[in-house]
Amino acid sequence: MAKKKTAKKATKKATKKTAAKKTAKKPAKKSKEMLLVGSKTKEALKGSGKNTFNVSADTLDALNEYVYFLVDQAQKKCAANGRKTIRPYDIMA
Repeated sequence: MAKKKTAKKATKKATKKTAAKKTAKKPAKKSKEMLLVGSKTKEALKGSGKNTFNVSADTLDALNEYVYFLVDQAQKKCAANGRKTIRPYDIMA
């Protein structure tokens, strides 16, 4: 019976090591808050009629990053002009 107990202990140790590997993943890249409504954006990207397109899973993330870029540029342009109100022409380059 002593052999069975040691075998169980060995498997428990192996299980703990495997669990530790699973939890020790690389830290995920901190994603920014989604500014877009996913369903509406996908609907607009897909199009309608003869030309309908598929939308990949990471398309919304890329578009969200671009929106953050536009917001940052608008803020910089507004500050450079000595204003605190962002106007449409700050966004439209």
